[in-house]
Amino acid sequence: MTDIDRTQAAPSAPKAANGNADYISVDIYDQTYHLRGENPEYIRRIAEIVDTKMRAVAAHGKTVDSLRVAVLAALNIADELATLERRHDALAGSQESRAAIRTRAHTLTGLLDSLLSADRKIS
Repeated sequence: MTDIDRTQAAPSAPKAANGNADYISVDIYDQTYHLRGENPEYIRRIAEIVDTKMRAVAAHGKTVDSLRVAVLAALNIADELATLERRHDALAGSQESRAAIRTRAHTLTGLLDSLLSADRKIS
């Protein structure tokens, strides 16, 4: 989970509870946020995704209300996530189907080998 501290303009990153400045400052839609997490590059990357999405929404809309832009951007991101989840589930299902077919083929191969082996003993 990421901790968030939003400020209009911050001269320096706030100190964490342990006294270290381990917050990452990012700008999203002209607002500075101080975020803390285990992977600073990942935090920067997702902040950039949110900023880009908000700017795209604002460019295509007529609203200048940043809260409305944020909600519309969140809806867009949620839609992208849901689409990717559906694709993942479809791929995972096809992988399971392949695994089931492979297992069935091995079972049938074993049965066929047993039958051929028994047939040779009878001959």
